[in-house]
Amino acid sequence: MRLLLSVPTGVLVDAHVRKVTGESGDGSFTLLPRHADGALELVPGLLSYVTEGGEEVFVAVDEGVLVKCEDDVRVACQRAVVAGELGRAVAALAEHMRSQSEHERRARTALLRLEAEVVRRLGDL
Repeated sequence: MRLLLSVPTGVLVDAHVRKVTGESGDGSFTLLPRHADGALELVPGLLSYVTEGGEEVFVAVDEGVLVKCEDDVRVACQRAVVAGELGRAVAALAEHMRSQSEHERRARTALLRLEAEVVRRLGDL
């Protein structure tokens, strides 16, 4: 099978693989070459694949979509980090969650400032 994992900025993984394992809203799944075609909605977590050489590679992914059509498996998500081995994948996922929390905190602060400015200007009217 050919795995193509892409994010808005480009393609992160384009490789021939033996199997793909991940997690959808309905639970864990494993795709093998002769499995039926279909589409899945991915939840944030780890996606793994086994290369033709037998190496298992882990990718931390944000929510996204996976489509299997014949020998092609295409994954599209907002953010993904190719971490390699499992230990590094856990660390990469933890770092991603920390940075996401920091980003969300900054966005909430900016929104509160904007709301306060709107209220102040309405008060001036």
